[in-house]
Amino acid sequence: MTKPPSNCSIGILLVNLGTPDSPSPKDVKRYLREFLWDPRVVETPRILWWLILHGIILNTRPARSAKAYQKIWTEQGSPLLIYTRKQAQALQKTLGGSICVVPAMRYGNPSIRHGLEQLRNQGCEQILVFPLYPQYSATTTASTFDAVVAELKTWRVIPELRLINQYFDHPAYIQALTASVQSFQQQYGKAEKLLLSYHGLPQSYADAGDPYPRQCEATTRALVQALQLGENQWHMSYQSRLGKEPWLQPATTDTLQNLASSGCKHVQVICPGFSSDCLETLEEIAMENRKIFLQAGGERYEYIPCLNDAEAHIQMLAKLAQRHLGGWKHE
Repeated sequence: MTKPPSNCSIGILLVNLGTPDSPSPKDVKRYLREFLWDPRVVETPRILWWLILHGIILNTRPARSAKAYQKIWTEQGSPLLIYTRKQAQALQKTLGGSICVVPAMRYGNPSIRHGLEQLRNQGCEQILVFPLYPQYSATTTASTFDAVVAELKTWRVIPELRLINQYFDHPAYIQALTASVQSFQQQYGKAEKLLLSYHGLPQSYADAGDPYPRQCEATTRALVQALQLGENQWHMSYQSRLGKEPWLQPATTDTLQNLASSGCKHVQVICPGFSSDCLETLEEIAMENRKIFLQAGGERYEYIPCLNDAEAHIQMLAKLAQRHLGGWKHE
């Protein structure tokens, strides 16, 4: 494991969404309470949402979600946390010098508060906040910035701060995705269809100006072009719908059912909106959606893993970090 320097002036807070401390219903409930109470995530008026959240959701969803987490949990813990730590360690090794890289989770542990305190204790006077969300959304990136600012309100001395908003069309990011698909297909062959599945968002959020769907579409266009796919060789969809209001369309589950019913026998799925494998990719996409496709008449279903700690991914993160660190003095 690569440890950050004992004293450094520049810090990078590498932030991912979050994970419960364990796959137990108790820990999942604690995690969901923090996640779903974020007004960036659920914009329903607070009093009404408090009643729904505490009266219904937190009494029913934790047990169901805990079973899902149990399917993907490893001896080392949560896959999302494992990969985020590996990314931070690899990025630390790549950047070296007087830069400290610390992983943090927007919800759960290690918290943003803990990460910022680590950087302060290392002597960091300049901090780059690096959310691991390729596409910007108020529900993810902006929420991360909210949590950082809320913590810094309690500090006497505020560090110089920079924030990375998105990297949905960064050339090195598209190259890393392209290499990942090509490497997978060299081993398993090409499918009839490549499905690009992104985490969903309520349609009302997009209508209010959230750029997330436009950026997902831009990532898709860039990747499809890099892979030289024809119009009939790929589809794009949105997953992980929550609640009854309209969400971005088409839905991943509907798309898979339609593909199978129309005669498609072999599909491969990639999730370009996730930097690390997690519940939504390993359980929802790799397991549950596989069942949906096969039950609808498909014969072969394969999930292409996230970039995780692949070398091309780490090099992309390093390039992006170095660009945003420009002008800050470091060895």
